[in-house]
Amino acid sequence: MNSIAPSNLVSASLVARDRNHLWHPYSAVGAPTPLFPVVAASGVRLELADGRSLIDGMSSWWSAIHGYNVPQLNAAVTAQLSRMSHVMFGGLTHEPAIALAERLVEITPEGLETVFLADSGSVAVEVAIKMAIQYWAAQGNTTRRRLMTIRGGYHGDTFGAMSVCDPIMGMHTLFAGNLTQQVFAPRPACRPHNIWNPSDFTEFAGLMGRHADSLAAVILEPIAQGAGGMWFYHPQYLREVRKICNESGVLLIIDEIATGFGRTGKLFACEHADVAPDILCLGKALTGGYMTLAATLTTQTIAETIAHKPPGVFMHGPTFMGNPLACHLALASIDLLLNTPWRNRIDDIAMLLRNGLSRCRALPNVADVRVFGGIGVVEMKEPVDMVALPNAFVAQGVWIRPFGRLVYVMPPYVISKDDLERLTDAIYAVLSAVL
Repeated sequence: MNSIAPSNLVSASLVARDRNHLWHPYSAVGAPTPLFPVVAASGVRLELADGRSLIDGMSSWWSAIHGYNVPQLNAAVTAQLSRMSHVMFGGLTHEPAIALAERLVEITPEGLETVFLADSGSVAVEVAIKMAIQYWAAQGNTTRRRLMTIRGGYHGDTFGAMSVCDPIMGMHTLFAGNLTQQVFAPRPACRPHNIWNPSDFTEFAGLMGRHADSLAAVILEPIAQGAGGMWFYHPQYLREVRKICNESGVLLIIDEIATGFGRTGKLFACEHADVAPDILCLGKALTGGYMTLAATLTTQTIAETIAHKPPGVFMHGPTFMGNPLACHLALASIDLLLNTPWRNRIDDIAMLLRNGLSRCRALPNVADVRVFGGIGVVEMKEPVDMVALPNAFVAQGVWIRPFGRLVYVMPPYVISKDDLERLTDAIYAVLSAVL
């Protein structure tokens, strides 16, 4: 008789089949990194093929803000699926896309009036970059083709997006020779709750003064940087960026793909600074984590300038642009978010993260602990072991996937106090044991 439980055999079989053919994000085919087959998900729990249940601390990379198997979103999928799953957006339109565009214009910062629906966050950034360059080209200015940003940023994995990710500490140094050489300012040092230090902006202002004539736009993640370093900076920095862009005639692109839809305690993180961009990128939580969808919003002025000059059209058009199923889901997710006490939930998550992670500061290899809204980060002094730590977290009954020197969580907004405390307890226990 085989002493291995059937569930473990199923799990091992799935992993073996996966390793034969599949690539995972930032992985090598057949690499011995841990893999945990998921067979179901509901609420904040992931059910594994071997029978174990994990509390999800990652919201499937920021996206599943309502948790999993959400009745309202399930109903939205079913309703739209019975009518139309997809139709090309070239020459055709439909109510889900129209209604979503109207809703996004309604809830995003003032001045954004036109919406380009894309497939993913990286594509939304590509669209934003192309919008900025084509806007200047439509005015006969072909010298404004570069972008400026700050170090520590992450904007996606396609070529335009890679060019504005951190060129030294980011994930794309291998492609440096193939990327447009953009302008990078130092990462802001002043944190959100510190007293603003004007000298923090000195180098950015100097670079803008030297390069403004060649810049189509500045692109930033507002207040909270994501996968480039999980760093949080002072809202005044963003205000200063908006001011100097106005003075220099440079467009401002704000990338809210990771921060949008409430994660930082504001519906959009740029609201912490009361700043509105010229171009806004959205994604991740847009559909509540059910389907891939992204959006790039811009002003009527930019849209009309592109439309009224040769070639007279915006030069981009994904096959699955405006997918009806995804658009209907996005509307349902936005409605669900706005009809729940999401601000109070984020406040509670922030408090519990601060309380639960603060003890990690005393661990010898911990460099920093920081919390902003529904994001909690423990930064280590050295890179973490990407085999040992995921296994240790799963053994604790939680799903936390670190990277580089960062152990972080951004749980679904619906997480309970007890489950969130289990996440922070697991981080402390694992880091204590490893160290």
